[in-house]
Parts: sequence; C-alpha cells; structure tokens
Amino acid sequence: MNFTLSAELVGLDRIINSDPIAITFFIGYMAMFASSVFFFVERGSVDGKWKLSLLVSGLITGIAAVHYYYMRDFYLQTGASPTAFRYVDWTLTVPLMCVEFYLLTKPFGAKGGTLFKLIVASLVMLVTGYIGETSGVDNNIMWGIISTLGYLYIVYEVFAGDVAKLAKDSNSPALGNAMFLLKIFITLGWSIYPIGYMVLPGNLLSGAFEVSSIDLFYNLADAINKIGFGLVIYSVAVAESNKKKAVA
Repeated sequence: MNFTLSAELVGLDRIINSDPIAITFFIGYMAMFASSVFFFVERGSVDGKWKLSLLVSGLITGIAAVHYYYMRDFYLQTGASPTAFRYVDWTLTVPLMCVEFYLLTKPFGAKGGTLFKLIVASLVMLVTGYIGETSGVDNNIMWGIISTLGYLYIVYEVFAGDVAKLAKDSNSPALGNAMFLLKIFITLGWSIYPIGYMVLPGNLLSGAFEVSSIDLFYNLADAINKIGFGLVIYSVAVAESNKKKAVA
C-alpha cells in the first residue's frame, strides 16, 4: 500500500512539476479516448459502406487509449520508456491503419491482395524494429535497415502502388484530397519513428539528442497520426455519403 501511494505521489509530482513527457502521456490517453468515442458515435451519420471504416478508426484510437493509460502509469512509476507497451500498441494499430487504406479504396476496386501486402509490410517494420531496439547496440542498425524496408514499401503503395492507382482512377475529389493528406502523414508524420530509432545508442543519429526525450516526440506523433488518420477517413466517408444522398 505504501509503495502504491508513493508511486502515485511521484507520478502526481511529475505532472505538477511540468514533466513534458508525463503530460504528453496524459494528453495522449485523453485525446485518443475522446477520438474513439467520436468515431463510434459518428458511424451513424455515414452511408453503410463507410461504417466499417469509422469502426476501424475508433478501434485504432481506442486501442491506443488503453495502451496510453498503461504507458502513462508505467512511466510515472518508473521514469523509464515503456518500449514493450509501445510496440504492442503499434503492432495492433499500424496494421489497422493499413486496413484503413484498403477500406478507403475498396469502394473503388481495391483487392484483398493489396491489404495482405500492406499488413505484411507493417508487421515486418514493427517486429524487426522491436528486435533492433531491444537486442543491443551491435544489432540495431541491421534490424533498423530491415524495418525501414517495410516502411518504404508502405510509402511505395501509397505513392505509386495499387493504393495510389485506385485513388487516381476513382474520380473522387474527396478521396484525392484524403490521399494527399495521408501521404503527408506517411512521409512526415511517420518519419518520427525511424528518426527516434536512429537516435538509439550506436545508431546513425546517436547523440543527436537525449534518448529519454524520444517518448515526447513519439507521444505527440502518435496522437497526431492516429487521430489525424481517422479524421481523414471520416472526411471521405461524410463527403461520399453526402454525394450519394444528393444523387438519390
């Protein structure tokens, strides 16, 4: 009991004394939770074929909210980075974000094979990234290169692969605008993750800044990427649903 109370006081002290990392864990948890509620509620406002897309968006932010709740407590009690929790979260949410690419383009002809390739690429990126981050300085560059190849394949699909071709052939302004925003998320928003990995001791950007501060960037990037990703999907769903209502 005394240990639990002491840990809670330490955590409270971190927030009161403006520990930016502690604050972003708290903000991330609340923002993800609120976004999940929003996406679930808004499912009722879109056409039937877009309901699954908003369900997946709600699952992505909902899963992240649960993990951020535990990551927040872990950080407040230990002051250490919750690496294992974070990779569990990514292993669940990043493939779901790839599912969103498939669902976004499915009404315009996306095939299951595209979804399979995206999920495999995301799992390669995450599993090898975790191995590299936890296997020591002698191996993290090699595993980081393999992880980056998985990431680059996802970038290829969005810019020049099946996803890009379907978006171009869809003749949907809403989908075109959405793909433009998602390209920004994939290239700029997701870039914080490989950059954070390369800051690890023995890696290419080692010493560029404190490793401990990477959680601050990860937390902000997670909130922006996951919530922003869902809002882009929501905008397409609403636009396409309104178009169908106008035609009817």
